[in-house]
Amino acid sequence: MQEHQQKIYALRKRIVATKGFDQADWITIGDATDCQHIIESHPRLLRALSFGDPDYPTAVGDVLKSMFTYHRNSLDDVTNFLDKNYPLTNNVSVSTAPTESTKSIVFTPNIFQIPGTEVESDLVSIMMPFAGFDDVHQGIVRACNQAGYRCQRADDIWDHSTILQDIFSLIYRSKIVIADFSGRNPNVMYEVGIAHTLGKIVIPISQTLEHIPSDLHGHRIQTYLKNGEGIDSLETALAAKLKSI
Repeated sequence: MQEHQQKIYALRKRIVATKGFDQADWITIGDATDCQHIIESHPRLLRALSFGDPDYPTAVGDVLKSMFTYHRNSLDDVTNFLDKNYPLTNNVSVSTAPTESTKSIVFTPNIFQIPGTEVESDLVSIMMPFAGFDDVHQGIVRACNQAGYRCQRADDIWDHSTILQDIFSLIYRSKIVIADFSGRNPNVMYEVGIAHTLGKIVIPISQTLEHIPSDLHGHRIQTYLKNGEGIDSLETALAAKLKSI
């Protein structure tokens, strides 16, 4: 994608997502860029904005393309207008857990680096012991695929110098975290703490309820037997759960 196309896409997304951006803003932008004729003559832009029609994003993209063709610096002018009147903040929500609360917290990790990527709505991260769990892992992978999700485990990636940063980045990017508590693995418990703090949807599984920390006894746990039939049942249950989310 060419640079101006990337700018148009980013500006369209930003304008559509900006609360309070109205017809007066478009008129101001038109005056500042000498592109008022493009804005006012578009058959759908202002009407779609006023009525909240679903084709508004398309109209915004059309207008930005025409503005760029007419005046190459117009995209920079639009960006400057947005930065001045609707400045972006550095606070990004990565929570995917449903909540009715209007309150949120902002924190800055001092151990992890905050990834420069966004949450991937089709990504599931798997947190589980590595040794001796290959058959369970494959069952989880099949369940994710059945439900239309991609899935990754920490050993699938090597983007950073420390595995802890890779784990944090994976959880950060994921919509859902599947955590296997079998064996009381301390790493899994630590990773689930990260997932809960980031507001991820966590699906806990275990071969026995005795391995679940007492703090999580109020959560529903998917138990399974570590044999062929048990893993097949786990696969079916997980696929159904993922499809329901």
